[in-house]
This record gives sequence, C-alpha cells and structure tokens, in this order.
Amino acid sequence: MDPQKRVFRNGGLVVEADRIKAIGQSAEIFHEFSAIAGELVDLNGRILLPGFVNTHVHTSQQLARGIADDVDLLTWLHERIWPYESNMTEEDSYISTLLCGIELIRSGVTCFAEAGGQHVSGMARAVELLGLRACLTQSTMDSGQGLPDHWGVHSTDYCIQSQKELYRKHHETADGRIRIWFGIRQIMNATDRLLLETRDAAKELNTGIHMHVAEIPYENQLVMDTQGVDHGTVTYLEKIELLQSNLLAAHSVWVNKSEIGFLSKAGVKVSHCPAAAMKMLGFAPVKEMLDAGICVSLGTDGAPSNNRMSIGLS
Repeated sequence: MDPQKRVFRNGGLVVEADRIKAIGQSAEIFHEFSAIAGELVDLNGRILLPGFVNTHVHTSQQLARGIADDVDLLTWLHERIWPYESNMTEEDSYISTLLCGIELIRSGVTCFAEAGGQHVSGMARAVELLGLRACLTQSTMDSGQGLPDHWGVHSTDYCIQSQKELYRKHHETADGRIRIWFGIRQIMNATDRLLLETRDAAKELNTGIHMHVAEIPYENQLVMDTQGVDHGTVTYLEKIELLQSNLLAAHSVWVNKSEIGFLSKAGVKVSHCPAAAMKMLGFAPVKEMLDAGICVSLGTDGAPSNNRMSIGLS
C-alpha cells in the first residue's frame, strides 16, 4: 500500500526489529538478504497486508453490546449509553478495552483511534498489554441536556486541564504506541469556550482532535438555531476555525456540498462508520468527499452501534 499501489505476487519482505526494511519479489529479496537472514517464514498461498487502522471506536462500550438496538440516536445516547458510561469505573474501562482490543486484533487491526470515553488511564493500561497502537481520547462535555444526574456537567476548565494531564501522563508511553488526543463528544454538549480552547490546546501540544460531527439532522438544526449559521455543524466549525488538519471528524453524514469544500480545504480527516450509519444515522456522501480529496477512513464505532468489531464488516 504505497503511492504506486504495487502488488507483489510471489513477494517477500525483510523485517528488522519493528521496521520493514525491504519489500519486493521474493527471489530478489532472498538473494539480497540471504547472507544476513535470521528466521525465514514461508507464507506461500497467503496474502500479506499492512495492519488495518480503525479510526473510530468506543472501547469503553464493548460491554454494552446489544443494549441499544432499534432506537434513534438521541434515545440511544441519553437513555442507554450515557447511563451505562456514567456508571463505569476505571477497572470496567480496562476490561472493556481488553475485550474490544482482542476482537480488533482478530480482524487485523493494529491501530485504533478511541472515539471518547471516561477513563483513559484504564484504556492505556489495556493498550499497553494488548500491543496495539492507539490514539486515546477522553470524552468531554461541558453543557447540554441528556446527561445523567449523578454524572453532572464538568466545567470547561476541568475538560481542558484533565486532558492536558492525561497527555503528560500517557502520551508516547507503551514504547511510543500510545498517543493522547483531545476529544469533543459532540457540538450539542460543548460550549464555544470548550471548542476554542480545545482547538488551541491541541495546537499547543501538536496533537489531534477527535469529534463526532454532523451525525443527525437535529444536530445541524440546533446549530443553525443557536449559532446563526446557514447550515450546521461543519459550517459553524469553519467559522470558528476549528476545521484544521489535526481534526478527525467522525461520521459527518449530514453535510452539503459547500461543507465538503470546507472539510477538503482545511485538510480535515473523516472517519466513515458504515454499520453505525446504516443502523441509525444515514449514509455519508463518501464518493463526494473522496472526489473532493478528503481523506476518508473506516471505523466500526462502538459495539452498541455495530454489534461487531470487525473492520471488514464495519
């Protein structure tokens, strides 16, 4: 998987430590490196691919598979998922991430982008044991409706400072396999201050931002009603300069032609989750995004919105 999209039939590769040193036709590779070869592995009749990257998965939701079938997104979120998440402990998150990671590995995933959970330290402990690479993200919300009473709304200061502390504690740990990104759960539960300070903090630390963007029509309508823009979330994020190349926008289903242009111009990456889209969101304009030069990747989303963690059946 390189710019030339080469396929080597009867190919071979040389691995030294944790890096691929050479790749080409098997006979040529063997001739060049036979003198220094260590272990030889014969994969005749098989296909060798790079590891898959799952760019949107809620590892903390693995234990909630099946609890939110056949409902709309707001019911799914407010009445099923958030009550579940609000009762999780760090140990629960550790176990959930372990189970999720095992299933990801089984389908060939070697790296994932966490979509947002409450106990990042528990996730990090699991990732270190699993051997995966991960961009871990805390779910942050400082406003909005639907949050469980005992969960409450965190202050903007807490949302920013807790993520900075997680960055100091876990970024580049596990032999460099773990990275800490900033997270915004969704615009319906974020103040302008949280959006802007997240943008600035991620830039300061040179790290990414993971955010659910334009999932349902209600979200766009709410943004139009409250922010005075002519469309929805993407239009508003462009207005406040949060659309940047370090933003991973999850789903991005309900976007129009001009918003696709905004995403493309800013270099925003989009995570497309087909199973979750078909289950309750609607299908994203993937072809139009690709035609506009947007980097579109695949995600499974969490177990309650997919019921499986296979990237091939995402």
